[in-house]
Amino acid sequence: MTSVKDMVTTARAGIENLTPAELATEVDEGDVLLVDVREPAETAGGIIPTAVLAPRGMLEFYADDRSEYHLAVFQPRWRVIVYSAGGSRSALAAASLQRLGYHNVAHLDGGYRRWLAEGWPVLPPDDLVNRP
Repeated sequence: MTSVKDMVTTARAGIENLTPAELATEVDEGDVLLVDVREPAETAGGIIPTAVLAPRGMLEFYADDRSEYHLAVFQPRWRVIVYSAGGSRSALAAASLQRLGYHNVAHLDGGYRRWLAEGWPVLPPDDLVNRP
């Protein structure tokens, strides 16, 4: 039987792992869909600027254009970067997006906690205007 820790390790090995500085550079350059896969209670404290909210339980439904829940901001041909609180859920999410046909996917290694710890900016809850 495989453990969740093993699943996360395997996912990380098969995806691109970004530092906060690398993520900031990509966001500044544009043409990237940044996706926050944390739950609503977690995002209430703030998000990384430009992020679209897609809780982990809905990500595949939002990303699959054959799903009734598909969101137009998700396109397999685009660069997609996901993040979670600590990087485990986002690693699994990135691997899942790859299985759905997204080929230019990465995740923020260390997640939102690392982003905050390194002093990068966040949007306060009142500015969360881009909820799907």
